[in-house]
Amino acid sequence: MAHSTILSPDYTLRQAKLRDIWLIIFLIFKARLDPTQMNWQQFLVIEYHGSLVAFGQLRNYYLAQEIGGLYVSPNFRNQGLGTFLIKNLVIQGNQPLYLKCLKKELVNFYAKRSFTVVTYEDLPKSLKSKFFLSQLRKKIFNGFVVYMKYKEI
Repeated sequence: MAHSTILSPDYTLRQAKLRDIWLIIFLIFKARLDPTQMNWQQFLVIEYHGSLVAFGQLRNYYLAQEIGGLYVSPNFRNQGLGTFLIKNLVIQGNQPLYLKCLKKELVNFYAKRSFTVVTYEDLPKSLKSKFFLSQLRKKIFNGFVVYMKYKEI
């Protein structure tokens, strides 16, 4: 199933429902993902036999959108679920699409899915203000931060 554009019948892709938000919040904090703009209507989730196993969010900003909070449960990784979520979030996008990477190993993952590295200076103003603290952490503490933009094929 790796890198497939369809899910097996065991999985269901759907818009998040209000009942999902507490589990999503818990997993976002557990995985140390960005907890800002937690709007449950912006999440897509994947269920496996009725249990939530993956999710991702499309956040809206002025003249830009961001993929955030992308999470796949450890037992379900390397099966194409993250790729499937990204493809569906990209389809929903209607503005230039960005993301912030805080783990080196994820840069290559996103690069293989048509995201290219951009500088902080290249970000739209709305995202510069959102990512300001990450940029400060990068400059002052040499923290790892990479900004990426979706490049249509």
